[in-house]
Amino acid sequence: MKDIILRLNKLFESRIRLGIMSILVVNDWVDFKYLKETLDLTDGNLASHLHSLEKNNYIHVRKGFIGRKPNTSFSVTDVGRKEFKLHLNALERLIKNI
Repeated sequence: MKDIILRLNKLFESRIRLGIMSILVVNDWVDFKYLKETLDLTDGNLASHLHSLEKNNYIHVRKGFIGRKPNTSFSVTDVGRKEFKLHLNALERLIKNI
C-alpha cells in the first residue's frame, strides 16, 4: 500500500489542478474563460494553479487575440498527460486495494 501512495503525484493533490488537468486531457485547447467558468474560480486563483502546472511542464500556454481581445488558452503537454495518467492509475490501484 505504501508503494501506491508514493506513486501519487503531489501536484495533483489540489482539486483545482486535478480539475484543470481533467479538462485539458480530453480537449485540444481550452481558454482561460472556459476553465474559470467551469471550475468556478477567480482569475487569480486559476492563474496561480495554471502557473504551477506550466512551471512543471505539464501544460502549454498560447497567448493571442480574437479580434482585438486578448485570449490565453492551454493544452496538456506529453509530460503532463503521462504524469496525470500515472496519477490516475495510482488512485485506481489505491481504491482497488481498500
